[in-house]
Amino acid sequence: MLPTFETDRLILRPRTMADIEACMAMDRDPEVTKFIPGPWDDPQAHRLFLTNRIQADFGDGLGYWSVFAKDKPEQFLGWILLIPADAVGPEIEIGWRLNRLTWGKGYATEAARPVLAHAFGTLHLTDVIADIAPGNTASMRVAEKLGLSPAQETEYLGQPFASYRITRAAFEANSMAS
Repeated sequence: MLPTFETDRLILRPRTMADIEACMAMDRDPEVTKFIPGPWDDPQAHRLFLTNRIQADFGDGLGYWSVFAKDKPEQFLGWILLIPADAVGPEIEIGWRLNRLTWGKGYATEAARPVLAHAFGTLHLTDVIADIAPGNTASMRVAEKLGLSPAQETEYLGQPFASYRITRAAFEANSMAS
């Protein structure tokens, strides 16, 4: 079972099938998914992809969290993940996707911080990656605010991505400096 997290402005709770329609609506915005290959234009394949991700067991303490604003807890803002990279591993990846209405408000960074703290403090991971498409400067900024640094080039579904990385020691040093 995944924990629930609260920040100053946000509630993160384990993603469930009750979130599928909100996830599908978010993914239908081409600006939201323009850097992420996926079945976004095929409703049946999209629903199957989301169902599989929502119902998957990624391991103890790993999975997806749905993000909501504390002042509007019924409004789905997006999600944060901490799962094996590309759902297979062996590396553990943090990722985020938020509705366009949330962009530029610091929600992705705020929501990812307790998930990283969970990764290092509870799960005792040694490092976490975030694979980000070239041109996705907003996600690159989020990664850098969280203390992740570009580590290497990688590929996702045949497309080039930059793999950002943070170690537990770097996270702890970054947390103390904040």
